[in-house]
Amino acid sequence: MASEDTPTLAPPSTDSPIPRDALTDKDEGAAPRAWAIRLLTVGIVLAALNLRPAITSLGALLEEVRDGLGMSGSVAGLLTSVPPLCFAVFGVMAPRFAKRFGASAVVCFGMAAITAGLIIRPYAGNTVGFLVASALALMGIAVSNVLMPVIVKRWFPDRVGSMTGLYSMALAAGTSLAAAATVPLTDGLGGSWQTGLAVWAALGAVALLAWIPLVRERGPVDPAPAARAGRPAEDGLRITRSRTAWALAVFFGLQATAAYITMGWMAQIFRDAGVSASTAGVLLAVTMVMGVPLGFVIPRVAARLPSQGPMVIALGVCGLAGYAGLYLAPASGAWAWAILLGISNCAFPLALTMVGMRARTGAGVAKLSAFAQSTGYLISIPGPLLVGVLYQHSGGWGVPIALMAALMVPQIVIGVFAGRNRTVEDELAPAS
Repeated sequence: MASEDTPTLAPPSTDSPIPRDALTDKDEGAAPRAWAIRLLTVGIVLAALNLRPAITSLGALLEEVRDGLGMSGSVAGLLTSVPPLCFAVFGVMAPRFAKRFGASAVVCFGMAAITAGLIIRPYAGNTVGFLVASALALMGIAVSNVLMPVIVKRWFPDRVGSMTGLYSMALAAGTSLAAAATVPLTDGLGGSWQTGLAVWAALGAVALLAWIPLVRERGPVDPAPAARAGRPAEDGLRITRSRTAWALAVFFGLQATAAYITMGWMAQIFRDAGVSASTAGVLLAVTMVMGVPLGFVIPRVAARLPSQGPMVIALGVCGLAGYAGLYLAPASGAWAWAILLGISNCAFPLALTMVGMRARTGAGVAKLSAFAQSTGYLISIPGPLLVGVLYQHSGGWGVPIALMAALMVPQIVIGVFAGRNRTVEDELAPAS
């Protein structure tokens, strides 16, 4: 029977779990125990909660961090470009690490790296140390980013849409919580930005405790061999030859550009327009919190559609409207622009869902996820940096906002192409 979440593309049940060697022998074994399924569900939620606070907590206190470390606008722009750089560099390594150590072990390591990085970076004492400690936390985020779709596909092959929605909802909740609570927490803990940033390490420690028992837990077995009649062997997929994979990577990169510009700079845009620091943090939280309900709904709806192009267009139009509002009336319409940009940023859970739908098997998802996310984050690196440079040299936000709006147009066009109803395995299959 076809999966209830992916009826248009769902393969037979023997194809759904990840084939042998797609990750590692350490993940092979008997059917998973009930406690492991329950704990894994909790672990996925806790891991997702930790995948953005390192970024949005910094966005809320960026002005204080700049003053404390003596950063220029260009250096601050570089700082906002560090997340996608780390995601590109470390994300591509995630499948290889998972194959050697096991996917659960790598995610557990990711939670440990996030916790350590968040504790260290506020007290590093200089910009270089701050960047290095940030990179440690972001390395943990990067490998977890890539492996979450793989773990969902492996352990929950018939619930890809709903589990991706749960994961996306938790990710949005963590993002918005850090954006809204960082400034009040900082004030309540004595006003030190170091303490306000370090406190988020506690959330990472909780996730780490949940993943430790899962390190040696074996996942479901694939009862069928990797190379099946009439299909290419998934381990031999030349993913870079797939036009769909490239379209998905570019779409992922453009939506990531918009997201990291928003997380890094939107609070500052509102503050420069005369909005108070605490209100600017709440506005950023509103943008992020839109992903809580929509992050759950969008993957479920997208998984039932033969093409995700209409959803790409709808989200892109919301983004264009939000940028127009920021340009024309940033303070007076601030709440409306925050909501519109929050809806637009839900291109992220849509992209994650398309990763799961554009590959037929777990092995294909592993390769497509690593390629699309690593290449996409690489594409997104210049955006936040360029915004910082344009802001410093133009003396205002008009030019940077115009750039953000211009980038939304190719995001829509490429996203429609990436949303077509096909898989990379079928696309790369030799002609009969």
